[in-house]
Amino acid sequence: MAPRILLVRHGKTEWSSTGQHTSRTDVPLLDEGRRDARLLGERLKSEPWNGLPDAEVRTSPLSRARETCDIAGFADRAAQWDALKEWDYGAYEGLTTKQIREDTGSDWFIWRDGVVDGESMSAVADRADSVVEWARSADRDVLVFAHGHILRVLGARWLGREVRFGGCLSLSPASFSVLGWAYGEPAIGRWNDTGHLD
Repeated sequence: MAPRILLVRHGKTEWSSTGQHTSRTDVPLLDEGRRDARLLGERLKSEPWNGLPDAEVRTSPLSRARETCDIAGFADRAAQWDALKEWDYGAYEGLTTKQIREDTGSDWFIWRDGVVDGESMSAVADRADSVVEWARSADRDVLVFAHGHILRVLGARWLGREVRFGGCLSLSPASFSVLGWAYGEPAIGRWNDTGHLD
């Protein structure tokens, strides 16, 4: 079987709850985020995942992703990887979309307009491509714990799409997604699955 890449977005933080763009600021999980990480871990220990015993695990080094990985029960096998850090929002760090639109006097949309003094779309694509290349070269499934926008870019790049396609791939905190294959072509097997939180 060709390897898949299994994606986990970290649990809720104060800034994810308020819609503030959070890249390199190390905002901790809320109690709700910790609870959701536990529920996710219980799910991944159950059928059909059975704890993903053969999966290689990597996590963003930012604490909200590392703690989600730890609480879910995968920290002992996880390697930290800078490629999984969130998109660097530069001057827009900590701001909501509404605030950015008011400040710029435009209908700013990150997937179209990018950011100021932060990471370009091409740089984010390059990082995501390195993760895709690593996942496809693995001889087993891989599991990554990271952040909303970088995981959406990963989804787009897995499918061979431009970064802006990530704008079509909504992703909730503590969600679980699977990128795999269908008839030999890259495909989304599962996306933004939060059934463990219901």
